[in-house]
Amino acid sequence: MNPAAKKLNITVMLGGPSAEREVSLRSGAQVATALRSLGHQVSELDPKTEKWRLPKGTDVVFLALHGTYGEDGTVQRRLEELGVIYTGCDPEASRIGFDKFLTKERCVAAGVPTARYLLIESPAASWPMGWDPPIVLKPARQGSSVGLQFVERVSDWSKALTEAMRHDSLVLMEEKIVGRECTVGILADQPLPLVEVRPKTGIYDYQTKYSVGTTDYFCPAPFDDATTARAQAAGLAAFKAIGGRDYSRVDVIVKPSGDPIVLEVNTLPGMTETSLLPKAAAAAGIGYAELCQRMVDLALKRK
Repeated sequence: MNPAAKKLNITVMLGGPSAEREVSLRSGAQVATALRSLGHQVSELDPKTEKWRLPKGTDVVFLALHGTYGEDGTVQRRLEELGVIYTGCDPEASRIGFDKFLTKERCVAAGVPTARYLLIESPAASWPMGWDPPIVLKPARQGSSVGLQFVERVSDWSKALTEAMRHDSLVLMEEKIVGRECTVGILADQPLPLVEVRPKTGIYDYQTKYSVGTTDYFCPAPFDDATTARAQAAGLAAFKAIGGRDYSRVDVIVKPSGDPIVLEVNTLPGMTETSLLPKAAAAAGIGYAELCQRMVDLALKRK
């Protein structure tokens, strides 16, 4: 690992006002530690309210925020107005990537394979015609499986919809795809080795994502080369469809046939000890601190 060529003043933005605040604090703390280990001057900024101010002399902002405000384009727009360089996607790609419905529309337009879906706009909506269970309900603008509901029977519909609607006024209904859950990490617009996720409870939800020991991870995922290449291509195509830049994590299910189905694009993926992008990078020979440095370097290229 080469020492960072230039010592920088880096502000790590972490925490924030979203439902994913606790995970963001963990992501940001690890990022800050890694960047300090490379010799950078690092400040940590928690934007609990809109009244935050960047420390003077900040060279670049490392966004370790997750969820609303941090991942939906809001903080990115503010940083653009301030003329500050920051890591990750621009405001528009962030806005699209955070909205599962808009992401779906972009994927369909680009020919990216994705599950059949419908947008539900009312908590009083009845079971839609032409659909059979099982289906999945997802708040359209939340991350990290917040509010995720699996509906195995029509009789469970109302309760599941009410719960999903607690987290957003728009809910994405999706056919439930059976297959192996994987993620395609993307760095410098290139796909990394696949990570396969096998939760011990059978469901990869918020709890299993962020609790150590609840999930088995396989990286590189044990697929044949052709299946791996198809999944990576689908992930990269989804990333490009939303206008992504620099890095991301795209969640994919690989069906028994070997066909990949894109679920969603995460423009500010987690950076905790259980997070998937660092695992994928490690399988490509990129350690955690080096990964953080590369994310900073990608942002600085825009200077």
